[in-house]
Amino acid sequence: MSKEQNNHDQDLLEKEKLTIGFIPLTDCATLVVAKELNFFEKYGLDVTLSKEASWANIRDKLAYGVLDCAQMLATMPIDTTLGLGSWKKETVTALVLGVNGNAITISNKLYQELKHLDPHFDDQRPVTADVLKQLVEMRKSEGKEPLTFAHVFPSSTHNYFLRYWLASAGIDPDNDVTLSVIPPQQMVKNLEANIVDGFCVGEPWNQYAVQKGIGHALITSYEIWNNAPDKVLGVNKEWACSHPNTHKALIKALIEAAAWADKDENREKVAELLSREEYINVPVEIISSPLKGQYKYNADGKMESLPDFNVFQRYNAGFPWFSHIGWYLSQMIRWKDISASQDPISILKDIYWVDFYRQVVDEMGLAYPLQNSKAEGTHSGHWQSESNTGTQTMSSDLFFDKKTFDFI
Repeated sequence: MSKEQNNHDQDLLEKEKLTIGFIPLTDCATLVVAKELNFFEKYGLDVTLSKEASWANIRDKLAYGVLDCAQMLATMPIDTTLGLGSWKKETVTALVLGVNGNAITISNKLYQELKHLDPHFDDQRPVTADVLKQLVEMRKSEGKEPLTFAHVFPSSTHNYFLRYWLASAGIDPDNDVTLSVIPPQQMVKNLEANIVDGFCVGEPWNQYAVQKGIGHALITSYEIWNNAPDKVLGVNKEWACSHPNTHKALIKALIEAAAWADKDENREKVAELLSREEYINVPVEIISSPLKGQYKYNADGKMESLPDFNVFQRYNAGFPWFSHIGWYLSQMIRWKDISASQDPISILKDIYWVDFYRQVVDEMGLAYPLQNSKAEGTHSGHWQSESNTGTQTMSSDLFFDKKTFDFI
């Protein structure tokens, strides 16, 4: 984009001062980078980042208009649009802020119990819940209380990853264990206090538990489903319709920030920014290893290579694939959070603004996929997708249980 075009677009902004809500997680990186390295300013935006205590706070403040937009879980626009929680407010997204970035972590006590049942249960990756199923059945026969696992929001991606992983081994998430909701930044404290036996959360909280020596990460979300979307930029539909040029400028700034954050040479700087008190407020080394593709499953283990653990823009990570969100919809239906009679196509078209993404990216002279959906679980490595510029390289989308999902 030329400087003249950029200045012209800034003249057309409906609103320049914005407040954006975020949760202290590694995948708020693009928001922080855009703020600290002046990508927002480049597009004429004066942005205040507001650290929020929980996803419920994000939902409520966005609905009330206290926030102009927010980092949201990929499933939250569905939640608020359909009124699954306490609010019914039409919410849309035209940008995925990042893929992957989560894990399931358990307490040392639970880990040792699983090791006692099978010393080799976690030798091979991805780790299944099969031995956990044995323990659940043993506890049930002995009259013990069910194990408790936490996730971050009732309709969160974490909830569905956790349920999918448990159910794959025959564990009924609604009857065999107890599921609870805890804000991300409180997970480690609750694990240490033995209030929960495990959790599914985004980084840096899994690595914080591991490196603090109080937990073991069993499986990452990347291993459960390669390159699944986790966070999106959420805005109220009426705000998006009233501020189309501001919305475009915001997405352009975040796409540039995401591209910068995805460069290997910039990852240490990203970790340093995120570690600051006003953002995540944890030691930089807790954040930096996963960002650099190095993951530690337990305190005594070695660093494992997971180069795509955090992806912000490469492989067109910002693109809101209908098939990505379609899989989450299938899980929402499976666990009876929404009715099977809901039309998934109409939900996706109303909420996930794929054509708006294409319009913005086209103005930036970048590539975008021509299809709205792809067959998930069918690509084991890099593959070529048709785009407006010819073809572009995409990455794997395998599920840990080898299943596939084809959303039409």
